[in-house]
Amino acid sequence: LRPKLAARTLRAVEAAFWFLLTVAIGVGGTTALAGLPKLAGLLAPHSLFAAEARSEPKLGLPWASLTLVPFAPPASAALSASRLPAIAIVIDDMGSDAAINRRAMALPRAVALSFLPYPVETPRLAREGALAGHDILVHVPMQAESGGENPGPMALRLDLPPTENMRRLDWALSRVPGYIGINNHEGSAFTQNRAALVPVAEALYDRHLFFFDSRTTPLSQVVPVARAFGVPSAARNVFLDDVQSEDAIAVQLSRLEKEARVHGVAIAIGHPHAVTMAVLTRWCENLKGYRLVPIAAAIRMKTEREMGASLTALAR
Repeated sequence: LRPKLAARTLRAVEAAFWFLLTVAIGVGGTTALAGLPKLAGLLAPHSLFAAEARSEPKLGLPWASLTLVPFAPPASAALSASRLPAIAIVIDDMGSDAAINRRAMALPRAVALSFLPYPVETPRLAREGALAGHDILVHVPMQAESGGENPGPMALRLDLPPTENMRRLDWALSRVPGYIGINNHEGSAFTQNRAALVPVAEALYDRHLFFFDSRTTPLSQVVPVARAFGVPSAARNVFLDDVQSEDAIAVQLSRLEKEARVHGVAIAIGHPHAVTMAVLTRWCENLKGYRLVPIAAAIRMKTEREMGASLTALAR
């Protein structure tokens, strides 16, 4: 029985071998043919499958293991692409205007979309954005400093108990289907307060979400608090459209590119304004020398860079 099974196994492996060889020649052409002299050396009876043969301990049957390597671009091309400066873009304040929101959805899939929880159309538009392949965030309203803009209904506030803020956070999350993380809407007061941020970080950790800091104040404590609780977090580098003109947005995109060149990765926030969508569409279509990455990847890269820099400083 054992010799018969061994013969059948070898015949099956031989058939698979010739099939794979035929495919290799079809795909690789002259490159595959150039390797045939080396292959002939492997076909000698004393060496056939010798390197890969092994015995299964219970049955004692010979097995031949073949490693199939999937087709991939040349390693040098993949490596060079991975070394390009990385840029992530988040379009927030989504949910109110369906027509302009769909222009944002027409941007490359790597562009993330962040939806305000309170617009009526938010659930439907967030589903559309997810189906279009975009990462979805919840743009959570948070208290601004005195004199700042009103963040809208159900905002997280410093004068509320943590239980109420968590109820409001749960409500915001329930309004945006398909989310993978949050960022703050306004929040220049709330994000300065470490004690107020702790319950938020705990809730995000339990849900395996990230906290992207819109950085509406230079005093924001989002990143250190979130990271202390094991929540992935990083801050934006550039606001694209505080000034809504093509020239101003182009200047900010240049700033974004410079940040990416200097640090290896940079993140921008834009808004669903018609002028922003027009400029961004052209910029994405002509992007060279940079790579667009999802927001989660950019947060990871920024965290690795910043934590590495911190460890280096401590070592000194």
